[in-house]
Amino acid sequence: MPRRLQSVPNFSEGRREGVVRDIIEAATTPGLKVLDWSSDPDHNRSVVTVVGEPEAVLAGLRAMTARAVSLIDLRTHRGSHPRMGAMDVVPLIPLLEMTMDEAVALADRLARELAAAHDLPVYLYGEAATRPAHRDLSRVREGQFEGLAAVIGRPERRPDYGPARLHPTAGATAVGARGPLVAFNVNLSTPDVAVAKRIARQIRESGGGLPAVRAIGLALAGRDETQVSMNLVDFRRTSLGVAYRAVAEAAAAAGVGVTSSEIVGLAPAEALLAEAAGALRLAGFSSGQVLELRLLEEDEAPAGLEEGSRPR
Repeated sequence: MPRRLQSVPNFSEGRREGVVRDIIEAATTPGLKVLDWSSDPDHNRSVVTVVGEPEAVLAGLRAMTARAVSLIDLRTHRGSHPRMGAMDVVPLIPLLEMTMDEAVALADRLARELAAAHDLPVYLYGEAATRPAHRDLSRVREGQFEGLAAVIGRPERRPDYGPARLHPTAGATAVGARGPLVAFNVNLSTPDVAVAKRIARQIRESGGGLPAVRAIGLALAGRDETQVSMNLVDFRRTSLGVAYRAVAEAAAAAGVGVTSSEIVGLAPAEALLAEAAGALRLAGFSSGQVLELRLLEEDEAPAGLEEGSRPR
């Protein structure tokens, strides 16, 4: 079975469609597929999902970063989402026939290569972090592009690779390794960003809220709404439904409503199926009962298995 690595690079451009497409098209390389991408003009940010053979994924990420560094100037960039770099964050997620240790080694190598190629400060985060504080991406990105410039020379804020100064236009980049997560946003019917920030503080793990939930409150000026933007870093500990209901209940207590929710990028089927099974109170439900998933399993199974031999 071929080895498969996933990456979900986030870069700081969500308004200029031509620039977004240019950066994504740079990832075109044999052995790599772009599965999904989305841009948000309020965030002024794009999120891409790529998967493929490990070396092909690294080649695509190097090409995308080179294009982002050349096309994005953070000195004029404005958006509601926190950011410190043109190519802001590059997580590596091990999939088929890969271990987390291998993903960590690849993250370290990629960080070193990007720093050398672009004279760019690069931090390691998540499972690849070399310092406990840097396991949390928000700690790495604290201060954003503007604030990081003043503190990057301090010992505790120095990058793992590259110069202890920001790239003049491309800032800094974080490269890491992690498991699959769900990027989940809930939009609120109020333009008051203080409400969204208060709810985010209330529900995130670091504030004593839901386990394995990272959350921030953002303004959506183009929609006259606000957003609680979440990363469910372990959807088995806190599901989509639990996270949604926590936000909705906190919003109702604040006198505002929920207008919509959204998943950014791709989500594991297990996260969505578990939510459906819970909502319908399905007894004994398994992914083997989903027609399309069962067909995929059969396509990958070795010949000769008898009907009904697969565990349910």
